[in-house]
Amino acid sequence: MNRRKFLRNGSLAAAAAVTVAGTAATVLTGCGGGKDQSKTNSSDSAELAAAEATGRDEFEYSEFTIAELQAAMKAGTLSSVKLTELYLRRISEIDQGRHDLLSVIEVNPEAMQLAEQMDKERKAGKLRGSLHGIPIMIKDNIDTADKMHTTAGSLALENHIAAKDAFVVSQLRKSGAIILAKTNLSEWANFRSTRSSSGWSSRGGQTRNPYVINRSPCGSSAGSAVAVSANLCAVAVGTETDGSVVAPASFCGIVGLKPTVGLVSRSGIIPISATQDTAGPMTRTVADAAILLNAMVGVDPADAVTLNAKDKIAKDYTAFLNKDALKGKRIGVEQSFLRGRQEEVVALYQREIDQLKKLGATIVPVELVKETGPLGEAEFQVLLYEFKDGLNKYLSTVKNGVKSMPELIEYNKKHADKVLKYFKQELVEMSNAKGDLKSSEYQQALAKSTSARAIIDRVLKENQLDAIVGTSYGPAHCIDWVNGDQDPGFYFCPPAAMAGYPHITVPMGNIHGLPVGLSFIASGYQEGTIIGLAYAYEQATKHRTIPRFKRSI
Repeated sequence: MNRRKFLRNGSLAAAAAVTVAGTAATVLTGCGGGKDQSKTNSSDSAELAAAEATGRDEFEYSEFTIAELQAAMKAGTLSSVKLTELYLRRISEIDQGRHDLLSVIEVNPEAMQLAEQMDKERKAGKLRGSLHGIPIMIKDNIDTADKMHTTAGSLALENHIAAKDAFVVSQLRKSGAIILAKTNLSEWANFRSTRSSSGWSSRGGQTRNPYVINRSPCGSSAGSAVAVSANLCAVAVGTETDGSVVAPASFCGIVGLKPTVGLVSRSGIIPISATQDTAGPMTRTVADAAILLNAMVGVDPADAVTLNAKDKIAKDYTAFLNKDALKGKRIGVEQSFLRGRQEEVVALYQREIDQLKKLGATIVPVELVKETGPLGEAEFQVLLYEFKDGLNKYLSTVKNGVKSMPELIEYNKKHADKVLKYFKQELVEMSNAKGDLKSSEYQQALAKSTSARAIIDRVLKENQLDAIVGTSYGPAHCIDWVNGDQDPGFYFCPPAAMAGYPHITVPMGNIHGLPVGLSFIASGYQEGTIIGLAYAYEQATKHRTIPRFKRSI
C-alpha cells in the first residue's frame, strides 16, 4: 500500500540476498545517482551509458502482448521453452545485472520444466486456457506450493515454503500460466514503517524505477510493476490494500487493475486487510489486463467474500474491449487534481480531460476526494486491527519462520542490522497493540471507512455517471532511505480502496520522462465498464513508452 500518502491522511499525520543471482542486494542512494561500489555484477559506466543512449535493451519480444505471443506459438515460430529461456536470460542481464532493477526476488527453478510441459500439451492439442505457456510473475506475498518461498520480502520468512498454492495461483495454473518468478515488494506490503522506502525489502533489497533508476518504483507491488514495464515477463500479479497495484503501475508506465474486493480470492495471500485486500493484474495493455483477470477470478470457499461475486463475475472481460466505449458516456472528473501544486501534472491532466471529450465523453466536475478524505483516520484504524488479526492467522500456519506478530517484532529487533537499518517497524508494533475485531473502536472505524461506498455510489447516481477519473499519482520521487518516501501528490487511490471498488490506471503521458497514470473508478463489480473506458482511452492515446533505464534526471 502507499504508506506515506495514507499516513498523511490517517492518524499518524497527527500524531537479504537476492535468490536469483546470489549476490548482495544493493541500492542507488538518493537522486544523486550514487551506487554501492560493493556490487559485483554491474556493468561499467560505458555500458550503462550506451544502454541509455539506445533507449532500451534489444529484446526480440519487447512489448509483445499475450495475443501476439499466443499467435507466435500457434504458428510454431515461438515455443514456451524459448520464451521462458529468453525471459530468464533477460532477468539475469537486466534485472540482476546491467540496470540492477531488483524487481525479481526469486526465479522459479522449475520454470523451464513447466515450459516443456506446456509445449508438450500444446503439441498434443491440449490448451488449458488463454495463458497457456505464457510466463508470468507474481508478488512474493502469494503462496506457491513449489520450490519458491513466500516471504512478503521479510527475512523472518526466508525459509518459508507454502503447503499449497493460493487459490489465485491455482486459477492461473489452470489457465496454463507458467509462474516464472516472484517479485520483490515493499516489505510486508508497505505496512511496516511510517517512513519506509517503497520497493525495499530486507530479503530483496531496493527495487528501482526502470525509467529513471534512482527514482522510486512506488509500492508495494513494486517488483511486479517494474518487471512488466521492463519486459521481464508477459504480465504480472500484484496485490493492493490502498494503492499498491495502481500507484506502482502509474509510476512505472503500465496498466494496473484493482478489482472489486471479493472478485479475486485472497486465500493464500499474506494479508493486511480483510476489508480492502485484493490481488490484481499488472500489464502493459488493457487487453492483457482483461485476459489476466479472466484467469484470476473465481469463487473460493476459503474466502467467504468471493461468494458475493458468484453471480457478478463476467463470462469474459475481453468482451468489454471497445474502442468506442467513451462515446456518449458521462465521466466525472475529480477537480482537486486541477488545483495541484505541480503545474506540469495539472496541465497533463487537463490535456487528457480534453482528450476524453474528443472521444465522445460528457465531462462532469466532481469533488470525490474532498468527501472521502476525512475517512482516512478510520481506514488507518481498520488496517491496524485487521493486519494483526490476519497476519497472526497466516503466520500460525508457517512451519519454517516466525509464527506470530510478536515473534516477528522480536525477530526484527534481533536482526535489526539487516531488517531495521533504514526504517523501523512502528506500524507492526501499533497493530500488535490493538485488540481483537470485536472492539467497538474497530467496529466504528469499519463503518466509517466503508461509508466510502455510499459516497461513491451517490456521486455516480446524482450525476448520472458511468465512471469517475482522476490522476492516479504524480511523477516518481527519488529513492531516499534517510527520509523515506516523498509525496508527489495527485493520489486517487483511497476512495476506491476504502470502498473495495474497482480501479484501473492507464498511462496518460510523462513529466520529464517519468510516467503518470490516469485512473478510472466505478461502483462494485463494474470492472467491465472501466476496462472498456480505459481501453478506448488507451487505444486513442497510446501513451505507454518503453523504459530508457536512465540513471538520473
